[in-house]
Amino acid sequence: MSNVINQRWLIGRRHFLRGLGASVALPLLNAMQPFRASADGAEKPRRAVFVYIPNGVNGMAWQVTRPGREFELSPSLQPLAKHRDDFTVFSGLHHPNGLGQAHVCADTWLTGAKIDAQSARKYENTISCDQLMAELTGQHTRFPSLELSISSGTGRPLNSTTLAFSRDGVPLPAEDNPRHIFERLFGDEKGGLAAQRARLGMRRSVLDSVYSEANALRQELGKDDKTKLDEYLHSVRDVELRAERLDAWLDIPKPKIDKKLAEPFQRDVPRSKAGEYWRTMFDLIVLALRTDATRVVTYMNGSEGNGLAIPEIGITQARHNLSHHNGDPVVLERLAKSDAFIMEQFAHFLNELGGVKDGDEALLDRTMVLFGSGMSYGHSHANSNLPILLAGGRGMGFKHGQHIDYNKPHLNGEYTLSYDEWRSLCGKPKDEKARLSNLMLTMLQKMGVTTEKFVDSLAPVSEVLA
Repeated sequence: MSNVINQRWLIGRRHFLRGLGASVALPLLNAMQPFRASADGAEKPRRAVFVYIPNGVNGMAWQVTRPGREFELSPSLQPLAKHRDDFTVFSGLHHPNGLGQAHVCADTWLTGAKIDAQSARKYENTISCDQLMAELTGQHTRFPSLELSISSGTGRPLNSTTLAFSRDGVPLPAEDNPRHIFERLFGDEKGGLAAQRARLGMRRSVLDSVYSEANALRQELGKDDKTKLDEYLHSVRDVELRAERLDAWLDIPKPKIDKKLAEPFQRDVPRSKAGEYWRTMFDLIVLALRTDATRVVTYMNGSEGNGLAIPEIGITQARHNLSHHNGDPVVLERLAKSDAFIMEQFAHFLNELGGVKDGDEALLDRTMVLFGSGMSYGHSHANSNLPILLAGGRGMGFKHGQHIDYNKPHLNGEYTLSYDEWRSLCGKPKDEKARLSNLMLTMLQKMGVTTEKFVDSLAPVSEVLA
């Protein structure tokens, strides 16, 4: 297939994922129908949020040094002191397929896939764990999942601006404007229901034409390109299902949001006010969860190539530049300051989740939140000893207030928190079995997904199970 055709199908793939179009009409399956809770309310919602920070952290200020329940918060984690019993911090986790990778860390953070970073033509990803969850919980909500980022769209291969990938490894476009996201979740359909259904009908017509063109083109392709084309058409069918579900929800009114509650989302928040922007996005996630608009959310608060500067605390460098510090103490101090500031915003998120009641529990207890990065030492793009913590989900069977340390048994003595030690910890894994996929398998099972394995996982992480 020529480069022109390659580009054509890539653009088309993103267009249809963004447009939520449909082609061939499907019967109304059970999975498409809006969920109505049982009268006794026996099944409580299970929710998951994934929050990504780019380019790793300053490990000398992040690393927790004492394992177990008697751990002491590191300087970077001090903003989470109020929630010490609401999260577990991990040391030593890695993705085996992510070792040695650079700017594909976000692409594979939730997939664990092996990506050929040397050639965009060979770029192939797999389904992300959030989408496995969304396949299960999506039948209960208007939106199967919500993809958020500081940069809209999908980015580009090897530098994605989204964490979510479909079963075919297709990136699902993220949204970055809180006002637009709020309107999508809670606003009235433009032109009313009739206009919305008309727009869906137009998309069906377009996709019908695409199917015809694709079938004609298929006869001229080689085996490999036919496989690629079939994968693309499968992703279009996935979008078709989403569109049919959307149509099924059109007659179900969206939640009415109190004017005062909606006010913060009625304006555009500039990214130059990083803290306010991040908090607004976190507040929007809380609102989406508490209204049951969705139960699965991914949020990139920066990509490897586009992490925000934080001028309100005097940091004018973008996070990517901070991560390439070359050991400069001044730049490292700024990176540590940036880490702590980000954790302040994350603490705000946990505060808000903890302050909302979900029946007789806090929303935080019915929501598990994975926070972290696909990189640990940004200067040389090292990917072991990833900064990872899991918060919330107590009502789903998690226990917290601990530091699970896979490094410590393999260290000669105590942590020194020296620069050389940090670099060493982030290079080759100390424990080959300490896989991030183990934690994701644990989350999948607690979400109700029936599986005994996720990518290269070995077993669930029993230490976080109540």
